[in-house]
Amino acid sequence: MDRRNILRLGLGLPFLLSGGATEALAGTLNDQMPKPARKPAPPAAPRALPVIMLDPGHGGRDPGAIGPSGAFEKDITLDLAKRIAAQIEAGGRCKAVLTRSKDVFVPLQERAIKAQTAKADFFVSIHADSAPNPDARGLSAYTLSEKASDGLAAAIADRENAVDLLHGLDLGVSDPQVAAILFDLSRRHSLNTALARKAHIVKTAGAKLRLLDNPRRSANFAVLKVPDVPAVLIETGFLSNTNDELLLTSAKSRSKIATVLADAFTGAVTVG
Repeated sequence: MDRRNILRLGLGLPFLLSGGATEALAGTLNDQMPKPARKPAPPAAPRALPVIMLDPGHGGRDPGAIGPSGAFEKDITLDLAKRIAAQIEAGGRCKAVLTRSKDVFVPLQERAIKAQTAKADFFVSIHADSAPNPDARGLSAYTLSEKASDGLAAAIADRENAVDLLHGLDLGVSDPQVAAILFDLSRRHSLNTALARKAHIVKTAGAKLRLLDNPRRSANFAVLKVPDVPAVLIETGFLSNTNDELLLTSAKSRSKIATVLADAFTGAVTVG
C-alpha cells in the first residue's frame, strides 16, 4: 500500500468510528475481555442458640424437702435438671447450662449471677418442694412478685429464701434501695417475658402431666431476682405428698417429666 492510500485510511478512521461505531467497538472489545470473578459474599455468622440456664434447687448440706420415705429434693432436682438439659441439647434449638452439676451447695444469689454470667435467655429453677397440705400435688410454675399470689406460694418462697441463712452465708442484698432497683430492673426487662413463658410451660406440660390447682403462681423468690433474665421457678411436684414422691423417685417418671419440660422450656424460648 502506497503512502497516499495509508493517509486516506488514517483520515477515514474518525468517520468510521462516528455515529455509534465507537460504542459498538468498545462493546465488542469488552465482550472479548475476561471478566474479573465476583468476590463471593462472606458466609453469614452462625446464629447463637438461646441459652437456658437450669437451676437444680438445693444441694450439698441443704437437702431441701424430704419425702415420707426419705427422698431428698436436692437429688431429684439434680437428676431432673440433667435429664432436661440432655433433652434440650438433643433438640438442637437451644443450649442448656446448669448452675450445679453435682451435689454441692450454691447460694441463691450466686445462682442468679451464674445466669447473668452465662448471658442466659431463660432461667428456670427446678424444685420438688413440700406443702403444708399433704394432699397438695402436681406441677406448678412461679414468677417473681413482691406479693405472693396465695398463702401456699408465700410459704414456699419464705422457706426457699431462708436457705442461705440456714445453710451458708446470707449473700442477699442488704441495702433496701439496691434491692428495690434490682427488683425494678427485673420487672422492667424480664417479668412480662417470664409471665408469657410461664403460661406456655403450664399449657404445654399440663397436656401430659398432672398440675397443681391454680398452677400459674407468683411469689417473692430471691432466686428469681435476676435482672434482665426472664426467670421461672418450677415445682415438679411435692415430696410431702406420697403419690408425688412415688413419681419423683421413679427414674421412668422422671424421664417422662424431663422430656415434657424440655419441650416446654424450648418452646417457651423459641416460639413467637
